[in-house]
Amino acid sequence: MKINRKNDGLALAKKLHDKKVTPFELVEEAFKKLEIENSKWNAVIHTRKEKALKEALNNDFSNTLFGGLPILVKGLGQDIAEEPSTSGSRLLKNYCAKQTGNFTKALEKAGFIVIGQTNTPEFGFKNITDPSLYGPTRNPWNGDYSPGGSSGGAAASIVSDMVQISGASDGGGSIRIPAAFSGLIGLKPTRGRTPIGPGSGRGWQGASISFALTKSIRDTAAMLDVLQTVQELAAFQTPLFEPGYLNSLQQSPSKKFKIAYSLASPVHSPVSLDAKKSVLKTVEWLRQKGYEVVESTPNIDGVSLMQSYYTMNAGETAAMMANLEKTFQRALTIDDMELMTWTLYNTGKSISAATYSNSLAAWDTAAETMAHFHETYDLYLTPTTADSAPLIDANLQTDEQIERMKQVTKLTEQEQQTLVWDMFSASLAITPFTQQANLTGQPAISLPVYLTEKGLPMGVQFTAPKGKEDWLLSIGYEIEKAGLFI
Repeated sequence: MKINRKNDGLALAKKLHDKKVTPFELVEEAFKKLEIENSKWNAVIHTRKEKALKEALNNDFSNTLFGGLPILVKGLGQDIAEEPSTSGSRLLKNYCAKQTGNFTKALEKAGFIVIGQTNTPEFGFKNITDPSLYGPTRNPWNGDYSPGGSSGGAAASIVSDMVQISGASDGGGSIRIPAAFSGLIGLKPTRGRTPIGPGSGRGWQGASISFALTKSIRDTAAMLDVLQTVQELAAFQTPLFEPGYLNSLQQSPSKKFKIAYSLASPVHSPVSLDAKKSVLKTVEWLRQKGYEVVESTPNIDGVSLMQSYYTMNAGETAAMMANLEKTFQRALTIDDMELMTWTLYNTGKSISAATYSNSLAAWDTAAETMAHFHETYDLYLTPTTADSAPLIDANLQTDEQIERMKQVTKLTEQEQQTLVWDMFSASLAITPFTQQANLTGQPAISLPVYLTEKGLPMGVQFTAPKGKEDWLLSIGYEIEKAGLFI
């Protein structure tokens, strides 16, 4: 298969502005595609057809960049008032949002029409998309495989041509992993770059951020232009890029970056030959184009850093469930949630404030190490994932691990933390490269440069210093123009 990258969001937006097509016609067409394609891939879990068509007819899109373009948002943290807000959880299957989130408001202000919501694993905890509430999303490249997670529905919605751009979010790779598995462009912006709230000033202590999946670099740049913000309500802020990303992309020649690359998993797990080939192919091209490329790895204990990430996951899950218990006015049980969530929840209840605080301090130490690393190297290149997409029915926990997860309340604090590491070990081995940028707050991008012999996409990841998304877009644009995208 081949993704039509020329038929991107900006191409359709130009047709809208040139009056060659109307927003109503595009929304109608999107729903026709959705009705045909979604039964195959299970990418979309909720639609708002009547409201979207009404907005297409009545809203004024004349002064917007995207001019009435249909878009899907992720069914996790990208709320629309009075629409479902389930987070992929059966506990919240009947819950509707009371207000529209700031991220979604920014999409609407940019001229998008939200036509529905995409599938996501329960609370976004997995790198695959298979919630028990909605069932698994399938990869349009090959339906036997997953498109990844947690923005798996978003990825499948683009590859199957339901929409050109889809809302996504990334707390540990949840934009970049589906991008790599699905042949798309996945940027995780700098911490604090895009809207958050209302009612929340940070996501996962700054690890999680909302953005989008796209099929062209210029769409990615345009999305940054319309979504970049400085919010007084937010815990983290980053200065606006005043030149504008799309304008800078089209006007400026590429800087000759000094680039470090690594083929080694930060958690010492195996890295497939395909993953290594994807990087080495990119390294060869970079050197041919005059970039200085050196094999070098930052001095970060990846295992310890991942342990701190899981500490945060567990602690945040316990806090979320405590709030839900107040909402439902009852104790939550194992029957209310998926087993992975139950394990994180109970582990989080056992974690001390000191342990939690030290886990966040480890993030800051890693961020300082990366800041020094970037004094020598502009960009850091790795595989996005250590292997291609897993099968839909892949067993990512053993029977023994599942039994221990059911008994999590009977374990000691240390046994629980070991169990969390073990239950994620198989999935982490597939995607060990993405989490670090979430914890350091840096921007990172996955670029679709490689296809395995099985016909499955893989990506390479570039990481830049904080605030330097323009560097990532610049190198991505050069690679795209050279025809390296699959």
